[in-house]
Amino acid sequence: MKKIFTLCLFVGAMLLGSQSIAAQNNTAQDLKEINKVAAEKTEELRLNVKFSNEQRDEIYSAFQKYGKVKASFKVYPSTSENLERNEKELQEKIKSILDAEQYERYLAYIKAN
Repeated sequence: MKKIFTLCLFVGAMLLGSQSIAAQNNTAQDLKEINKVAAEKTEELRLNVKFSNEQRDEIYSAFQKYGKVKASFKVYPSTSENLERNEKELQEKIKSILDAEQYERYLAYIKAN
């Protein structure tokens, strides 16, 4: 009886451990996807808005942060107000990174797409 009880505890621990590993893999995949999307959007903007490498790095970081917050809304449901606030923070960050002429090109690009 003691051996069966120990076996059941061991199997239970293995099942819980495998679920934890699966959750970590999903997080890593989400992070890869966030980085991929951030890189694509940054490169697309760089071609259309024409900014420096330093600005590129800052915009990439802004898109990463935006993506991470947006991904957290999938896990923890959020209101439209939180979604709008996240979008507004991204726009303000981009505006602070770009100069006036670049920001105008950015706005024109956003409207066209």
